Amino acid sequence: MIDLAIIGGGPAGYVAAERAGAKGLKVILFEKKMLGGVCLNEGCIPTKTLLYSAKTYDNALHGNNYGIEATNVTFNFEKIMARKNKVVRKLVSGVAAKMKTHHVEVVNGEATIQGRTNEGIKISCGGEEYVTNNLLICTGSEAFIPPIPGLKESGEVIVTNREILSLTTQPESLIIVGGGVIGMEFASFFNSFGTKVTVIEMLDEILGGMDTEMSAMLRQEYTKKGITFHLSSKVTQINGNEVIFEKKGNVFSEKGNKILISVGRRPVTQGFGLETLGVELFKGGIKVDNKMRTNIPKVFAAGDVTGFSLLAHTASREGEVVVNNLTGQKDTMRYNAIPGVVYTNPEIAGVGLTEEMAKAKNIPYRMAKLPMAYAGRFVAENEGGNGLCKVLIGEEYGEILGVHLLGNPSSEMIYGACLAIEAEMTLQEMKEVVFPHPTVSEIFKEVIFEF
Repeated sequence: MIDLAIIGGGPAGYVAAERAGAKGLKVILFEKKMLGGVCLNEGCIPTKTLLYSAKTYDNALHGNNYGIEATNVTFNFEKIMARKNKVVRKLVSGVAAKMKTHHVEVVNGEATIQGRTNEGIKISCGGEEYVTNNLLICTGSEAFIPPIPGLKESGEVIVTNREILSLTTQPESLIIVGGGVIGMEFASFFNSFGTKVTVIEMLDEILGGMDTEMSAMLRQEYTKKGITFHLSSKVTQINGNEVIFEKKGNVFSEKGNKILISVGRRPVTQGFGLETLGVELFKGGIKVDNKMRTNIPKVFAAGDVTGFSLLAHTASREGEVVVNNLTGQKDTMRYNAIPGVVYTNPEIAGVGLTEEMAKAKNIPYRMAKLPMAYAGRFVAENEGGNGLCKVLIGEEYGEILGVHLLGNPSSEMIYGACLAIEAEMTLQEMKEVVFPHPTVSEIFKEVIFEF
């Protein structure tokens, strides 16, 4: 008998498989494409690899700001994409090695749930049948394609995050429909290499869900770099390479060699027999409790398929929660300290409540903020760079409610704020922490002394 069968080898699935295998469970992992899922093959890793190439190019172009003279700086788009593929292959191999180390059986193919029997939950894949005691569903998410007139008829000019990663030539112009995290990261990458980028966003500001002040500052930074933004704009039609949109009652249009559709993702709940179990859905995803249990005994779900927090690091933690509870370790999933990061240049990172969230929830708070330039290391490494650190604390108890950063390297600093929020640290406790000097992370301590 299989102790745990997992459908989907993304961050939730392969982390759960590794943890369960390490604890002695008999585990089988079904993956229809490549281990690592969307994050490793079509999302997190390939985009960050591309963005690092872009950052390296930017640094070379502006080396004179640091006394480094570089002439005739060029780039090779084909080599940049090839390196991305190499990195992905290496990491996929690493995941496969982990599965082997922890005795996880990996089955490549489309798994289909056949239903429950007296013996357990039955799954078929590749002509074989499997019976498991517990089932973890990690089928992830897919790019949402909105019903825009003309979109489907526009052919290869239309791309999602998947197709744009397969480009072999750089487009002269790119229209991005959607100014969320994915859209802005691709905007950053292509802008660095000279592509004319236009972002069309339905909301009043880019990066919905992030701190609005930080989002506006980043948009202003990229406006200076040449990106055109159309906010509060609704796309009404696409005709080939032309995007038609409405803004405040007026009609506008933009043309591009490629049009990236990046308006969000939706959970994958169809096509693998989920309906045979009677699992309850909620807002398009699988409904779970804080132990990632569905309404059906011994059936769990983790990752994007729950439709709650579509982030790889959230998915990994959810997978751990499932395995911990299966192996006798009490554990619950908490979402109060999940960091969000945008890997543009400069980066944005945030965790906990934003001011907008605190106001919406009627949570009394105090706020302090300082430019990143208050940290000497930031000034040393970001000539002319823009940056801000904002901290929110609770009015009554002085606990850290939220921390939001704009500036490099925010992605590497935010975990400290995650720890503070997860541990429910107070302002006074944070003031007693010793930060290494000189580091950019010292900005956190500089800000809390403003209260």
